[in-house]
Amino acid sequence: MVVLLHNLKNIFLVAELRKKLAFTLGIFAVYRFGAHVPIPGIDLQALSALFSTKFAGSGFFSYLDLLSGGALHRLAIFSLAMQPYISASIMMQVLTIAVPSLEALSKEGEYGRRIINKYTRYLTLVVSAMQAFGMVMYFERTPGIVLTPGWGFRLSAVLILSVGSLFVMWMGEQINSYGLGNGSSMIIFAGIVSGLPGAIINIAQNVHLGQTDPLKVILLVLVTIAFILSIIFLERGERKVPVQYAKRVVGQKVYGGQSSYIPLKLNPANVVPVIFSGAVLTMPLTLVGLIAARWPSIYQTVMNWFGYEGLLYNVFNAGLIVFFAYFYTAIIFNPVELADNIRKSGGFVPGIRPGKKTAEFFDYLLTRVGFPGALYLATLAILPAVLKAVINFPVMFSGISLLIVIGVALDTSAQLESHLIERRYEGFLSTGRLKGRYAR
Repeated sequence: MVVLLHNLKNIFLVAELRKKLAFTLGIFAVYRFGAHVPIPGIDLQALSALFSTKFAGSGFFSYLDLLSGGALHRLAIFSLAMQPYISASIMMQVLTIAVPSLEALSKEGEYGRRIINKYTRYLTLVVSAMQAFGMVMYFERTPGIVLTPGWGFRLSAVLILSVGSLFVMWMGEQINSYGLGNGSSMIIFAGIVSGLPGAIINIAQNVHLGQTDPLKVILLVLVTIAFILSIIFLERGERKVPVQYAKRVVGQKVYGGQSSYIPLKLNPANVVPVIFSGAVLTMPLTLVGLIAARWPSIYQTVMNWFGYEGLLYNVFNAGLIVFFAYFYTAIIFNPVELADNIRKSGGFVPGIRPGKKTAEFFDYLLTRVGFPGALYLATLAILPAVLKAVINFPVMFSGISLLIVIGVALDTSAQLESHLIERRYEGFLSTGRLKGRYAR
């Protein structure tokens, strides 16, 4: 314990890390403040009653409320959180593959990335306006929620929610530039973690009042610990591909001749498929909100199908997670480019011919290694809902939220670890560096 505290203290001995931590925590404070400021013209008591009855533990609204850190059940200015930006990012990545001009632009280095990021921001504005309008129309057509219905409320609410979403996107970009971790993931992380104290207090009160069996709470704690350990173990799993570099004689010096390896993670896409899947599944909600009053039967049917803990929702969620796991892996890993870089460096994979055969070998490995990783993500997304239905836990964590929290925590810890090692400080663990995207 003393060693751990000593290693944590080292973080505050590095001026750059102190600034990055302070900046990130400051962004969190602003985000949490905005999550508690409701838009004008809303009856908060009626809205709270709606979430505590109709949306309790089911539906897209409960999922969005979870990712926004409770902002949605207050209809706060940051209710949309990062969802429009994530949806726009998905669309731009698909367009980058499908449109030749965008594909060529993505290969132009920093300039191309800046242009694509600019297009993503414009698309985020459009998506946020559409999602905000669908959400506003739904709540306006729910009796008792909106105090003064009409186009005045609709336009002002859509404007506030859209600007709030763009501001959240901007805060995520600032974390990328001046803070720690991935900005969008850190924003979602802050929203999920903010609900943890309330859940613990609620369980403790139920146990104290005799409304919950203490044995179920103990079993819930043990299951949660088992999930956490499994996630950490699988997130750190990787397939090491050996690479041998041939010796080269330049003048009187000998270069190369050493062996290395390329790590292929079991889950190279990390939490991205889970976030992308959630963003895609929220799109029907936007359309349903527009037809809720005119065709209530269609609305009710769709909401029953896509209940947050329903069978069809979980099937679609698992399928989308598997799809996005392969899709995102194909974006971040280019086997042809990787094989070409190894060949140019004078390296080769033992037993594999350089060039095309090496690229095919890496493509084969990514497919084989990525399959259990995708299944692990899909299982984690649906298993908690199954356990809650079978064991009837008083509350149950979301596998998606747990994966996001642990994945972001591991990545951020690895980034902090790399900063400390660069400055010759001991890291978090006396046994060595954390494995993650920022520490290899």
